[in-house]
Amino acid sequence: MYKIGVIGDRESVLGFKAVGLDVFPCDSQEEANKAFKKIAGGDFAIIYITEVFYKGMALEVAEYIDKRLPAIIPIPDKDGSLGIGMESVKKAVERAVGADILFGGDK
Repeated sequence: MYKIGVIGDRESVLGFKAVGLDVFPCDSQEEANKAFKKIAGGDFAIIYITEVFYKGMALEVAEYIDKRLPAIIPIPDKDGSLGIGMESVKKAVERAVGADILFGGDK
């Protein structure tokens, strides 16, 4: 059975544990990168990563961008969104459809 993992700072991810997700609290980018490498090739179908850490692991995430699993999804942390999650969705739709149908180009 597949699992769902959440990587991020302790305050942002501990709530996910209450609903049964596997959480990987990290205090640094290095810890987040190690956690990602550890779980990306495993039984995880979805990996949520707080935007701050997601931003620092662009190369690692790029390796999985066109693979079916795991789905890697940036989420806001306790301080709010940096807009990275929405930009990620926009790029995924553009790759799939071939055009920006969400925001209509320059908007």
